Amino acid sequence: MSGGLSRTGLERMRDVLGRAVERGEVPGLVALVHRHGQTHVVALGTTEVGGDRPMAADTIFRIASLTKPVTAVAAMILIEECRLRLDDPVDGLLPELAGRRVLRRIDAPLDDTVPAERPVTVRDLLTFRLGLGPILAPPGTYPIQRALATVDFGPDGPDCGPDEWLKRLGELPLVHQPGTGWMYHTSADVLGVLVARATGRPYDEFLRERVLAPLGMDDTGYHLPAESLGRLAVSYAADPETGTLVRREDPRDGAWDRPPAFVSGGGGPGLLSTAGDYLAFCRMLLNGGRYDDGRILSRPAVELMTTDHLTPEQKAGNEIFFGSGGWGFGIAVDGGRDTLATRPGRFGWTGGLGTTAYTDPSEGLVGVLMTQGAMTSPRHPRVFQDFWTSAYAAIDD
Repeated sequence: MSGGLSRTGLERMRDVLGRAVERGEVPGLVALVHRHGQTHVVALGTTEVGGDRPMAADTIFRIASLTKPVTAVAAMILIEECRLRLDDPVDGLLPELAGRRVLRRIDAPLDDTVPAERPVTVRDLLTFRLGLGPILAPPGTYPIQRALATVDFGPDGPDCGPDEWLKRLGELPLVHQPGTGWMYHTSADVLGVLVARATGRPYDEFLRERVLAPLGMDDTGYHLPAESLGRLAVSYAADPETGTLVRREDPRDGAWDRPPAFVSGGGGPGLLSTAGDYLAFCRMLLNGGRYDDGRILSRPAVELMTTDHLTPEQKAGNEIFFGSGGWGFGIAVDGGRDTLATRPGRFGWTGGLGTTAYTDPSEGLVGVLMTQGAMTSPRHPRVFQDFWTSAYAAIDD
């Protein structure tokens, strides 16, 4: 037994994940479980379908929405420094969001609105209560949904810079009054723009200096040095008719050595990273903001960030995302023991292009799984479920 994890359980995890690769659910994966100072890594399969480059501990993945907790940490740094304040309106730094209008109902024409009852705040962005985000309905069902599709470009991001993107977003009405309902994703992108304007620096530059570099996350960023390009795993999506993995058409293919037009705080396009780098981030949160050489955040800041801040009314309609849990600042927080892995206080998130990472303070455990198979819904794919089940089943103390 090492780190309170049994050798038998870890071998079973390797076997279970190996079968997912053999079945063709993913071409390959890197799985990592860390507990009590011990880290166990499993790398299986190849970096592309039919390829001969094996997955390795240092394979680089598009982590998509696993970017969101990193952005929340960047914002919390500014909150601790009193450069941002949780309940201050964002209008001063983001004038594009001043004077909001709100749809009378979700299916209303874009000009059928009422005034916002109050301004959007920093807390609204951290808790995803801005009032805009993807809508869980067939594409094109509502006018606001069609309008958002031209602004919020999903996993591959906008084709413009942050100022132009926010200008376009600011021309749309909100779906909910600020602070009243949780909506996914868009708040995190706005939060990244807010951090950039509050610091007077490009968001990725601030993030590198204050979070990534101190944690030694040298393989994490929005683009790669030329010598690292060969370690980037190919991204796939399942064909909707056959289920066969098909290489995703990615506008950034061939351009990963250059920054994107839009540096996304939400994950479209998000950070590139390795399992080991993301472990460093999760361990910092597990240790209450501390890392080997200092602190990123105070313990109270991490505790605030990883507390569920949503009321039942604010969660309504989003149960598929939360289960019995809720949302902190840029991160999901478990609320009950729904499965072998979930338990109150466990926190983390998933990336829609095939990644998942959670931290469990009660067990002193971090798990990270990186694959290159895009998710087809908010429900975890079987390989995610099997990873978490086998990781917790390996606990032996």
